[in-house]
Amino acid sequence: MALPEPIANWIIPLAQDQMTLGDAFAEMQKIALKQEDIPLMVQLVENPKFDLPGIDLFRGATDLKAHDYIHLLLGRGVLAKDEAFVLGFTMGSTNRVSTAEERLYTFFTRYLYPKVYRMDDEDVAIYKDAVKLGYISDCQPLDTVDFSTLSHLTLAQAREAIGIEVDLLKAYYAIEKKRYPDARASQRLL
Repeated sequence: MALPEPIANWIIPLAQDQMTLGDAFAEMQKIALKQEDIPLMVQLVENPKFDLPGIDLFRGATDLKAHDYIHLLLGRGVLAKDEAFVLGFTMGSTNRVSTAEERLYTFFTRYLYPKVYRMDDEDVAIYKDAVKLGYISDCQPLDTVDFSTLSHLTLAQAREAIGIEVDLLKAYYAIEKKRYPDARASQRLL
């Protein structure tokens, strides 16, 4: 199932960094899914509301609002490769993701998620790269940030406050662009 063009084309790239985080979030909400639109299987894996007490199956789980803020701060749209990157970077930023956890998450997204949410080989590669980038980044663990307190800041200021290294993202996005020349999500990042 293809996304409608306004959604498929939506992105606020890294270079567009003078918009406030709050304004960017409001802009994104025009195309964003609502929590009730997300299939239960995806929510069970990715939403911390469904965590069992004392069991943190996947590090970096966030609610949908925080997830949307992370898209904005990482300069990603909402296509499959964008989702893979946002999820991987968020998990990696916790500095606690094991290889087993990465493999288990990949299994869920490749085989158990509803078809429209499944990752293909390229998406999985981007997810794994993003886990590593999040790990080496000196940013705060993104699953712990209270983004609403940053909404008055520009995207550039919010990235700086959290410690997101724009140069690191730009370097990876240039690599991603070369690796996936036919992928719209990868071609529009810079």
